[in-house]
Amino acid sequence: MEAVEMTSLKRPHSEDDVANVDEIKRQKISEESSKTGSNSEQSVDVTEQPGKPLLEDKKDDIILNEEGEEEDNELEESDEEGDPESFADMMKHGLIELDVGITKFVSSHKGFSGILKERYSDFVVHEIGKDGHISHLDDFSVPVDDEDPSEEIFTVLSNEDKQHLEELQLFKNKETSVAIEVIEDTKEKRTIIHHAVKSLFPGLETKTEDRDGKKYIVAYHAAGKKALANPRKHSWPKSRGSYCHFVLYKENKDTMDAINVLSKFLRVKPNIFSYMGTKDKRAITVQEIAVLRITAQRLAHLNKCLMNFKLGNFSYKNHPLKLGELQGNHFTVVLRNITGTDDQVQQAMHSLREIGFINYYGMQRFGTTAVPTYQVGRAILQNNWNEVMDLILKPRPGAEKGYLVKCREEWAKTKDPAAALKKLPVKRCVEGQLLRGLSKYGLKNIVSAFGIIPRNNRLMYIHSYQSYIWNNMVSKRIEEYGLKAVSGDLVLKGGTAVHIEEADVDDYTIHDIVMPLPGFDVIYPKHKIGDAYKEMLSADNLDISNMRHKIRDYSLSGAYRKIIIRPQNVRWEVVAYDDPRIPLFNTDLDTLEGKPPPILATEGKFKALKMEFSLPPSTYATMAIREVLKMDTSIKKQTQLNTIWLR
Repeated sequence: MEAVEMTSLKRPHSEDDVANVDEIKRQKISEESSKTGSNSEQSVDVTEQPGKPLLEDKKDDIILNEEGEEEDNELEESDEEGDPESFADMMKHGLIELDVGITKFVSSHKGFSGILKERYSDFVVHEIGKDGHISHLDDFSVPVDDEDPSEEIFTVLSNEDKQHLEELQLFKNKETSVAIEVIEDTKEKRTIIHHAVKSLFPGLETKTEDRDGKKYIVAYHAAGKKALANPRKHSWPKSRGSYCHFVLYKENKDTMDAINVLSKFLRVKPNIFSYMGTKDKRAITVQEIAVLRITAQRLAHLNKCLMNFKLGNFSYKNHPLKLGELQGNHFTVVLRNITGTDDQVQQAMHSLREIGFINYYGMQRFGTTAVPTYQVGRAILQNNWNEVMDLILKPRPGAEKGYLVKCREEWAKTKDPAAALKKLPVKRCVEGQLLRGLSKYGLKNIVSAFGIIPRNNRLMYIHSYQSYIWNNMVSKRIEEYGLKAVSGDLVLKGGTAVHIEEADVDDYTIHDIVMPLPGFDVIYPKHKIGDAYKEMLSADNLDISNMRHKIRDYSLSGAYRKIIIRPQNVRWEVVAYDDPRIPLFNTDLDTLEGKPPPILATEGKFKALKMEFSLPPSTYATMAIREVLKMDTSIKKQTQLNTIWLR
């Protein structure tokens, strides 16, 4: 079967469409995810969202191979609220798929139109653990043992007490202790207060004191500031696993946001949480989380006070979770207001199940602004640090917060990092970190200044460049040789890449073929595409035979990635509906709360395609959806599509 060129599809107009404009105006701009899962994409990327806070640097390296999900700590999504037409106008400078080498399809069906993520609940992601089990939230019960404190600990302290204790715990006041008067003085009451303070405020110790004939529980710091990061070891039963594992169900929040919220409510550091993969914001996601020495009882209590989160399926284990351990993610996706005939839908979904889709890196890999992340990566690899600084800080067209515009203008006018930094209310973003580094090290030491940015976020740029090369080379490979294995292609044998010899071509299919991300520890195809790699890198003043960088962090070893991915567990149905606001299937939480399934119209004004599929790590759900619709998945094109539809 020949690969099909990408075609640009526009949403058709009709009288019915115009009549329903008011209803459709609710729709949001379709955004690329995960930002592995997730949002939600299967592979989660750090995309450069200017002006958004960076997350703390982690010790975990970014995984860029078939062994595990790509796990940079992602930046928050930019805000997409507001008038769609003005947003479309701002996004006119953004990237489209053609810009990053995404040009081919593998199926022959005629494409059709549909809206991705009209509602965040149209995109649901369930994590698949290393044992192949799909994570579901289906149990709120708490494992109980004799060591658990009573439920009273959550209510025995007043809000004022809690505020004073939190300020003490976080060293926000000058006091060295907080005294809580015991109103009904009994030993049992004092014991409950002692437990409440120690359980709810890790790092604090308590003692009982007599003052003027009254009993007080006095809270104080036991071990200085380090105590907050290290939960109290002596308070945890030896017979119980040190880690409480639980399933986190979240709506419209990315994983790191969720963990930051949980840690704030629990008054602990975020780094005591672990997980196998990050999930996107604009979706409903279900994943496993582990936390060090926090009881299931205490976690379950958060269900009473948190919006858009639910915690359940608690268990105690002796190990944390590690990035990349998951087998993949299972997606349930609704594409609303589809225009395809039943025939087109059947052809598209059969092709997805039988052939699969091109394993391109999705659009979020390359950023959302007029300065793509791969351009910064290329400048780093070229050792062109003035260009790196310029690309990150210079004024740029398109969607930007007002304070960022002012910061860039100040930088362009004065080249004074301190003056530009003053224009930023949010300092922990890429721009803020770089400006802080330039203030510290000076304009003649950009390398050290850039090094202030967390490592994962720095590596995001060069990995984006690798992805840009890979996308372009795969499009060229499919254009040149189609969907069959040919002599000179690469396959993996026991984790090692080898070339296919002419005599062995019939032993392989397109599903076996891998292509390299450029680096010093990979080999390249022995046909025209091997030469094309060399030519593309050479055009960027890079030497394919010398991908080691003067700075070790920026040396690229490379990796291999399958050309075609065939999703597993593919199911689909076309459903009719009248009201764009109604959900078209039940979530885990709906089922747990006993909500009946949505009643769908036999014949409705609109049609939706509900599809389910499982993907392995380091692949992008939007690229599977792109293959079905044959539409450009970039924010720029999706936004234009939606605003044309609204007119």
